[in-house]
Amino acid sequence: MAIEGQIGDSDVAGSGDGGSLKPTIVLVHGALEDASIWHAVIPRLQRNGYPVIAFANPLRGLGVDAAYLRSVLDGIEGPVILVSHAYGGAVITQAGDDPKVRGLVYAASPMPAVGESSADCLERFPGGDFASSVNLTTYTLPDGTSGTYATVRADKYGSLLAADVPDNVLALMIATQRPVDLAALSERLTSAAWTSKPSWQIRPLQDPVFPLEEWTFEADRAQAHVIEVNSSHAVAVSNPQVVVDVIEQAARATAH
Repeated sequence: MAIEGQIGDSDVAGSGDGGSLKPTIVLVHGALEDASIWHAVIPRLQRNGYPVIAFANPLRGLGVDAAYLRSVLDGIEGPVILVSHAYGGAVITQAGDDPKVRGLVYAASPMPAVGESSADCLERFPGGDFASSVNLTTYTLPDGTSGTYATVRADKYGSLLAADVPDNVLALMIATQRPVDLAALSERLTSAAWTSKPSWQIRPLQDPVFPLEEWTFEADRAQAHVIEVNSSHAVAVSNPQVVVDVIEQAARATAH
C-alpha cells in the first residue's frame, strides 16, 4: 500500500538534515522538454546547500538514456537522490540500481516495472490524453534505418501538459520542446530500482496525461510515499516548492 502524506511544517525547505553530508540531487527531465523544466527547482535546492545536476536526457531510447545517466552517476562522489519528471521516471527506474542512489522521487512521473514500458503506463487505464495530442514524424538516418519521433501539437500543449503555467512560460515550453523517439516510450525495463530503494510519488491531480488510477496503481505497487498536489503535468514549473520539499524529505529520510 502506498504511504499517503503531505508536506507539513517539519518538511519545509531549509529545515536541515542534522548536518550530515547532503546528497547530490540529479534531476532527470522527461520527453518533449529539456532540463529547463527544473528552472524554479534548482535555485531553491542550491540555496539550501544541495549539489544539483540537471541531467540532459537524450530521449533516444530507454537503453541509451539509462546508460548515459549511469555515466553521470559514475562521476558523482557520495549519496544521490534521483528525481524525475514524466518519461524520466522510466530512466531513473532503470538506472537507479547504482549503490550510491539512496532514494527516488517521481514528480508526475511513471514508475514502470520490469518488462513494462512508459507506453504501458500511459495505456494501462482508460482516460489518458497523450496519443491524440502528438504529431509523429518519421526520420531516416545516414545508414538507411529509420525511426519515428513525437512532438506535442502547439494547440494541445497547454491543455495536455501545462494548464496552470503562465502564458509567457507556456510559450517558452512550446518553443523549446524536444522530440522524443518512440523507442524511448516503447522499450521495456530490465530492472526497477523502486523494488529496492525508497520512493516518493508527487501525484498531480489535474494531469490529463496519466489517469489517476495509474498513479494509484504504481504507488501502491512500489509502496511509495505519496504527496498529492492540485497541479497539471508540469508540476515542477507550477509547484516548484512542493517538488523541493519532497526532495528534501527524501534526502532526510535516507540520510545515514
